Amino acid sequence: MFGSMRLLITTCLSLFVIASTKAADRAELDSQIRALTVKFEVMQAKPDKRIAPQTLRDAKGIILLERTKAGLLFAYQGGRGVAMVKNPGSSQWSAPAFLSASEASLGLQGGGQQAFIVILLMNTNASALLADPVFKFGGEASGTAGNNSAGTEGSVSSAERMELIYADVEGLFGGVAIKGGSLAPDSDANVAYYGQFLTTKEILYENKAKPNQGAIDLAEQIRKFSR
Repeated sequence: MFGSMRLLITTCLSLFVIASTKAADRAELDSQIRALTVKFEVMQAKPDKRIAPQTLRDAKGIILLERTKAGLLFAYQGGRGVAMVKNPGSSQWSAPAFLSASEASLGLQGGGQQAFIVILLMNTNASALLADPVFKFGGEASGTAGNNSAGTEGSVSSAERMELIYADVEGLFGGVAIKGGSLAPDSDANVAYYGQFLTTKEILYENKAKPNQGAIDLAEQIRKFSR
């Protein structure tokens, strides 16, 4: 009897710890979404770095990434972010799916510290690639010397203008070139945030994830700067 009671107590405590951990993870991820929203607002407030409203209106999908790293070679390995797609019927943005980034080199520079990158997917073929296990992207963004300089002239990955890439980099002392990299679903983050396993396709295209207030605010800011 006492053994069964101990087992029950241990099981309850384990479940409590797991639930608390998930709650903490979700709060951390919600803070990440809010931080991305702030970085997007800051970039859009800079005349030399913001994305034109018409370009945002034309986008079928959007990826927002951030990374902090010091050193001579700024590699985007280990970056994290979210992706959203636009419903073609309602023009509403989907709930965010979490992504991890790797390999995207921002070129040689001295003192590069923080980077915020926005990738716009300009047609449905490009946005549909987000449902793949790995999404490749590439292009170049020009930069100027100074402590707060970034690429604002997003380049395209093909003649069909599949991608436009924008970068807002702080601590940059030279030009920056985004040489390409890959994105993959962050399944652990998606599970922690939504409380269940959902594929990127289910989150972005099948409306199986309910966005919270942080995600709603991010979508609203994107719409705001599209006007």
